[in-house]
Amino acid sequence: MGLMAATADPDPAIALAAGLAVFGLPPGEKRPEPGWQRRCSSDPAVVAATWRPGDNVGIGCRASRLLGIDLDRHPGKPDGIAQFQAVCDRYGQPWPDTYTVRTPRGGLHLYLRVPDGRIIGSTSGGRSPLGPSIDTRGPGRHTGGHLVGPGSRIGGVPYVVIRDVSIAPVPEWIADLLALPTAAPAATA
Repeated sequence: MGLMAATADPDPAIALAAGLAVFGLPPGEKRPEPGWQRRCSSDPAVVAATWRPGDNVGIGCRASRLLGIDLDRHPGKPDGIAQFQAVCDRYGQPWPDTYTVRTPRGGLHLYLRVPDGRIIGSTSGGRSPLGPSIDTRGPGRHTGGHLVGPGSRIGGVPYVVIRDVSIAPVPEWIADLLALPTAAPAATA
């Protein structure tokens, strides 16, 4: 069973709060307002009390122990979906069977659970070890990244659930590729 029906629900925050920590993004926007980490909650009552009409859905990756793999599709750039398939093929691994959302430009967000003790950060702008046109949003060390959730709209086009299954654990091979280096112990005098 997944998080919600595979539709573009205009107010999915309450449903998402059952399994993920969410917060309101400004209507029509992807970029969060300052302090979003403090407003992020998985308590439906808290979300209902802070939700503003028209808000897009933000999902806090740190509070949710979530890795979002963002497979972009932008004109004139490599196709993130094809790039990710090539990475899966290179490592001899299947495409993760997990909760998946189609973005307004036809890309995909793959949702994966990060186990306690694993530190996976966020990448953008082609810096992901997974390849070009693949961004990652992870729990990180401090504040973590965020995803734009299903039901949100950018330019009037919704983020839509296309694979409504439970969020799978991040495969070990992906976690290893994306793991942040551990901090070196402080030198003693």
